[in-house]
Amino acid sequence: MARSILRAIEGDEVFVAEAGTGTGKTLAYLAPALIAGGKVIVSTGTKNLQDQLYDRDLPAVRAALASGAVPALLKGRANYVCLHRLERALGEARLSSRDEVAQLHRIERFAAASASGDRADLAEVPEDAPAWQHATSTRENCLGQECPRYKDCFVMKARRAALAADVVVINHHLFFADVVLRDEGVAELLPACNTLIFDEAHQLPDTARLFFGESVSTGRLVELARDARLELHAAGGAAPKFDALAGKLDKAARDLRLAFDADGARLAWSQAAARPQFAGALAALERALDAFAEALAAQAERSEGLASCARRAQEARALLARLAAQGAGEVRWVEIFGHALQLHVTPLSSAELFRRQVEAAPRAWIFTSATLSVGEDFAHFTGELGLEHAAARAWPSPFDFARQALLYVPRGLPAEPNDPAFTEAVVAAALPVLEASRGRAFLLFTTLRALRRARELLRGRIEYPLLVQGEGSRSELLARFRSLGNAVLLGSASFWEGVDVRGEALSLVVIDKLPFAPPDDPVLAARIESLRARGGNPFTELQLPQAILQLKQGAGRLIRDASDHGVLMLCDPRLHARPYGRLVLASLPPMKRTRELGEVREFFARIGA
Repeated sequence: MARSILRAIEGDEVFVAEAGTGTGKTLAYLAPALIAGGKVIVSTGTKNLQDQLYDRDLPAVRAALASGAVPALLKGRANYVCLHRLERALGEARLSSRDEVAQLHRIERFAAASASGDRADLAEVPEDAPAWQHATSTRENCLGQECPRYKDCFVMKARRAALAADVVVINHHLFFADVVLRDEGVAELLPACNTLIFDEAHQLPDTARLFFGESVSTGRLVELARDARLELHAAGGAAPKFDALAGKLDKAARDLRLAFDADGARLAWSQAAARPQFAGALAALERALDAFAEALAAQAERSEGLASCARRAQEARALLARLAAQGAGEVRWVEIFGHALQLHVTPLSSAELFRRQVEAAPRAWIFTSATLSVGEDFAHFTGELGLEHAAARAWPSPFDFARQALLYVPRGLPAEPNDPAFTEAVVAAALPVLEASRGRAFLLFTTLRALRRARELLRGRIEYPLLVQGEGSRSELLARFRSLGNAVLLGSASFWEGVDVRGEALSLVVIDKLPFAPPDDPVLAARIESLRARGGNPFTELQLPQAILQLKQGAGRLIRDASDHGVLMLCDPRLHARPYGRLVLASLPPMKRTRELGEVREFFARIGA
């Protein structure tokens, strides 16, 4: 794989490379990238993987090659303390709680001592603490060169380091944020490079659709009203009428969120519009934003902060106007969170937009992941990104799956996974296997509802420690899982990928059902309808390939090392009852298969469980 990537880098080619989980893909692209020289940007899926690459993998490869390549880590703006906004927040009397004030003072002490200002280095303040909203900036509210603390800005320090470095580690969100800025004619964040490598590349199509679309949230509008008030007062203005208009925008944004009861929902625009309160609340928000934007425009010349707020208001007005009319090739939809609501316009396909980026830059583009092919076919992945003519190759895992692992599909489960008794049947089938494995298991579910039901059914019925997603951060749960040695962890989406537990602590992975995306998801529903209208088959061209790639990620949690052993238990009867089950099974590593519980017990007895 390293030799193939080196050839692709030297020839400025587009190359797609798949290799199994835990087999050293990182080494297989870092070594040739450093040997080839030139400027390299490595983009990965999450900030955790970004930190792992920068702190562990890159130093190891540099040392092994005695390379003098200078590395840099660059994250999105919201990951760094903004000194100006922090000072502004500390000077404000209207913070919501003593906890928030205490957290801001901790951030202040951290910022004074930190060289990077990276919030990941301050564990004392939780990632989701509201204080971070006051102590970080966004593209919308950053003052740029007009900021009084520009000279000391942590974001600018990180960007200067990236410009000077030979290898820059970023994440996919930052890459696409840079693409969007360049398309808008704004100076790019990322330096020009000779080689661009995407690790965890299977995440790119969804991330691309997110960034090539547009969105506006009620939370951002509440923040805009608050920022504008603060900026006007800082500029020496006392304007009761302006405060009243800001208050109306704040209330209208909150009222739009209150038009919906549940959180965690994603609705098509037509579904949202069917709610009687939605249309009225949206119209009221548009009126409040129009009046506020006009009043703000009249104040914009008083300071750079007010001018920035005026630009943000105009951008929000433009997007609300765009939402009023459906464009071709895009879908409008609504996402509901606990305290906010987000309105989206998303392209149905990012292929043409992404292809343009690749064709515009003569450099090596390398895409790698453990899950890019279905069977041995890369067409789904390459089609999603407009890379149909890219060279692609998969390397089989060096692990001895026939000896190290067993695939178990239990008998006797309800024929349809949407049966109300299905989760009870999965837990009942898993209990004797958990006994045989002595805990040491991940139970991965396709829905949070199934996860919560499994927790109810397992609590008090197993003698092993039970860890549940949501009852602690992911990193805390994984640390406890590794240290306990015999725990059972229940997880949903966030535990299907990017989780590395080697050794005996994880010897069993149970997956409740094939991870088909919910067909009522507004973006997926619109893509299905679009494919059908073009005469395509949405199931075989879209839904099944996506489910197989996601299943491969979940299954990849089991065998991470040449000395690992374990059982993969798939509880979906469609694997044997439906014709597509053969393609699903063929896409998994070549494990021995069984439907007999006795063989599972013998396997664990043989490996000394």
